[in-house]
Amino acid sequence: MPNRLAQATSPYLLQHADNPVDWWPWEAGAFEEARRRNVPVFLSVGYSACHWCHVMAHESFEDDDAAAYMNEHFVSVKVDREERPDVDAVYMEAVQAATGQGGWPMSVFMTPDGEPFYFGTYFPPEPRHGMPSFRQVLEGVHSAWTGRRDEVGEVATKITRDLAGRTLSIESAGLPTEETQALALLQLTRDIDTASGWFKGDTKFPPSMVVEFLLRHHTRAGSVAALEMAEGLCGAMARSSLYDQVGGGFHRYVLTPRSGGPLVPHFEKMLYDNALLCRVYAHLWRATGSELARRVALETADFMVRELRTAEGGFASALDADSDDGTGRHVEGAFYVWTPEQLTEVLGEEDGRLAAQYFGVTEEGTFEHGASVLQLPQQEGVFDAERIASVKERLLRARAERPAPGRDDKVVAAWNGLAVAALAETGAYFDRPDLVDAAITAADLLVRLHLDEKARLARTSRDGQAGAHAGVLEDYADVAEGFLALASVTGEGVWLEFAGFLLDHVLVRFVDEESGTLYDTAADAEKLIRRPQDPTDNAVPSGWSAAAGALLGYAAHTGSEPHRTAAERALGVVKALGPRAPRFTGWGLATAEALLDGPREVAIVGPDGDPRTKELHRTALLGTAPGAVVAVGAEGSDELPLLADRPLVGGAPAAYVCRDFTCDAPTTDTDRLRTALRTALNG
Repeated sequence: MPNRLAQATSPYLLQHADNPVDWWPWEAGAFEEARRRNVPVFLSVGYSACHWCHVMAHESFEDDDAAAYMNEHFVSVKVDREERPDVDAVYMEAVQAATGQGGWPMSVFMTPDGEPFYFGTYFPPEPRHGMPSFRQVLEGVHSAWTGRRDEVGEVATKITRDLAGRTLSIESAGLPTEETQALALLQLTRDIDTASGWFKGDTKFPPSMVVEFLLRHHTRAGSVAALEMAEGLCGAMARSSLYDQVGGGFHRYVLTPRSGGPLVPHFEKMLYDNALLCRVYAHLWRATGSELARRVALETADFMVRELRTAEGGFASALDADSDDGTGRHVEGAFYVWTPEQLTEVLGEEDGRLAAQYFGVTEEGTFEHGASVLQLPQQEGVFDAERIASVKERLLRARAERPAPGRDDKVVAAWNGLAVAALAETGAYFDRPDLVDAAITAADLLVRLHLDEKARLARTSRDGQAGAHAGVLEDYADVAEGFLALASVTGEGVWLEFAGFLLDHVLVRFVDEESGTLYDTAADAEKLIRRPQDPTDNAVPSGWSAAAGALLGYAAHTGSEPHRTAAERALGVVKALGPRAPRFTGWGLATAEALLDGPREVAIVGPDGDPRTKELHRTALLGTAPGAVVAVGAEGSDELPLLADRPLVGGAPAAYVCRDFTCDAPTTDTDRLRTALRTALNG
């Protein structure tokens, strides 16, 4: 019989709807039930593409004996971290403070008042590798709850008090400076492995936000080292098994095998990684003309549209790491790996040998059970581009016949905002109007389904129905970022207007008026044991740094002083953290580059349909000045504020470039405009 999760909209929660565990969603009734029964709450947090979440579910939550014990002695609450990032953030902070590490699945035991007292992540069904079994943990917690309640209460109270006392002050930090950025770059050079191009460490996540900082710093400060590092990181990612060499798009991360050999991916594919990386590779191409960057940007964009787009026009959250290997077993990576025999079966003897050489597929295998992950190993020789393209096309068609990984098809507002920005810019750069159209359709969905009449955002939607959970800071900031990119690409003022609605909420509901610090949840959001607040980037830009970037871009478009001031106050944290932890402050450092450069404001005035207007507009979009905003429209248009009082020049379309209340002379020449957006402004 299904449990309470059967009514959920989250695919992750629905995966647990038939568990024998009497799961509750996160709601007041669960805690009221725990008080009534005088039992602790067991909180389990995960997400649909999480491999070890699936493992623990199969081993423990589908086990009748374990479930019976949980149902008798606990109220069990299941949370999708992607749907409730606020709940996840608060209790993950407690897990990390108590254990020094964290991850998913996250397992937390707490009082009926939500105060945590025991923590963990994955627990096996039997003791192993120094870990207790899940049953031992359950029995230990039950024993402590019934036999040492006062001690449990004291621990819970202390942990909650310590969490609540953690506040972040940036009042005295001041604005990031040239020195801030240079020190951050210096620290990054210490962290890089120049031989491989990757940052040091066995687990390698895609550092998309750091690459954005490096590209912007190169443009503004002329740093050759920053560009070389960006190219090295992007080259390493694109050639490794982090990148899906056949279908495009990126996996979540790669691991260095203890036995040596090629990097092994964790195969889940997340919308946010692919949106961020698509945009970064497009920006790398914009800066260098790299053919590799162009190919990866377009293949990643095509992957998102082909495999993540929902029927409503939004973008699904993720593809699972696991899939059926053809025998009925769900195996990590089964969809993506190949043996030499499988290559030959699809391609024939000759092209099978070519593909094995090109992609590093070996007889012994580089993954599991004799299969290999595809990569582009460094090797001698030149390969025929048309032949390789044919090989990839045939492999992609053959792979489509395999059982596909599961898809988490909920639409997350923030991640769709990132996708809108990436697809709009990539489509504009490479003359792919279909990608711009996909961005517009997703943006329309966000407006139509996620925004209410007061311009408040719902965090998620699924199957055309908005979810019940309120948007958090990253939702407002990233959706605004996507709308600002659309305004620059399309010249349609409605996107700037919607961005303004969202950022007004940021100013009123997420900013502390006295200190200028930002909170991840709104002032009127559900009260947790702590109001989450984290300025550091993780898999996505922090809500804090994303808000600073969107506020700064909106202020450049409109001249709004309150938005500019809020952005500057928020960037104080970059001065404090950037030089010490640049790998976790990448988007803040990138936004600081925009601040140091102005950012520049570009207005293109000319008749719609005039090829000269189109060429000036394209040149402006391809300018590398950090964070530059672009407006395009006819003379006299009131569509966008930057177009006001901008006449044609000699009857011809013209470009106006301004920064810090100072403007260059207008130009009708694309070469002069290109130069103006790559070098310091005159005067």
